[in-house]
Amino acid sequence: MGLIEKVKENWFLLGIFVVITSADLVPFIGAKGGPLVPEITIKYLAVSFIFFNSGLSLKTEELKSALLHVRLHAFIQTFTLAFVPCVVWVLVRVLSSTTLDEGLLQGLQVVGCMPPPVSSAVILTKAVGGNEAAAIFNSALGSFLGILVTPVLLLVFLGSSSSVPFSTIFIQLSMTVVVPLLVGQILRQYIKDWLEKRKPPFGEVGKGVLLLIIYSTFCDTFSNTALQINHRSIAAVILIVVLFQMSMLSLTWAVTQTSFLGFAPADTVAIMYCATHKSLTLGIPMLKIVFAGYEHLSIISIPLLIYHPTQILLGGLIINNLKTWMDKAQKLRRSKSADLETVAEDEEGVEA
Repeated sequence: MGLIEKVKENWFLLGIFVVITSADLVPFIGAKGGPLVPEITIKYLAVSFIFFNSGLSLKTEELKSALLHVRLHAFIQTFTLAFVPCVVWVLVRVLSSTTLDEGLLQGLQVVGCMPPPVSSAVILTKAVGGNEAAAIFNSALGSFLGILVTPVLLLVFLGSSSSVPFSTIFIQLSMTVVVPLLVGQILRQYIKDWLEKRKPPFGEVGKGVLLLIIYSTFCDTFSNTALQINHRSIAAVILIVVLFQMSMLSLTWAVTQTSFLGFAPADTVAIMYCATHKSLTLGIPMLKIVFAGYEHLSIISIPLLIYHPTQILLGGLIINNLKTWMDKAQKLRRSKSADLETVAEDEEGVEA
């Protein structure tokens, strides 16, 4: 793969670096009161567009085949929206006795409260050859549940550091998240054939708007000279995120091996990616709403910005090993099934 192809493939990760650097160099453009007018363009227009784009692109009509696998869906959603936030809460309590920056600790809790991503878990599950239908279903379901559950989790675990009243937060969530998402889904029903034919680049457009939101968020930080970021704390957070993701991937793999749950190897692959990955696309806009006006917002968002590329990197590194394990496990599963059928036939012959 040439340099240009690598840049095209990883343009969003490079974009995050570019917009944060730009915010450091020229913070006045995207800061409050600046030429970008983030009070309107970011707070309302950009956030609403992100969720309208998600509603328009979610192929909920193709999820019927995966709908009846209730145990699998319940496991993934409970793990990612209940178990992980609680584990992170305990981790944050332990780390609070260290010198780690308090804003970064809050950011770790934020990561734990996020829903699964719309695309990365599906792409990686497909690359391994796992249960792609289940991955699609749970990414879509997690996005919808996240709109309702994630703001509640953030307020329960962190409280609101926003200057905006509690009731106003949920009104804004409804107007800039729920309504655009529903409008996108409704519109999709009328232009579904056109969308399937043209295949608009929803992912790239959404990421482009997300970069604008990230830029504005860091402009506010770099405009406030009183704020200082502890670089040692950031290095520690990177290590914590990597170890945490490795632990969650290992845990989901180990738990799903129990015969009681009855998951197939292909299901395990979908669970590993969907239950451990967290959405940056939905997360950053939600933080802009729940923590509106909070001066440490960009610091809180740093762990999520670290988690996003890390989950893709780790997920990609284990593809080959995971695929090899899945193929062997499926062959063993089929072999055992064939042996059982043979035994059953022999018993029937003896009885006859």
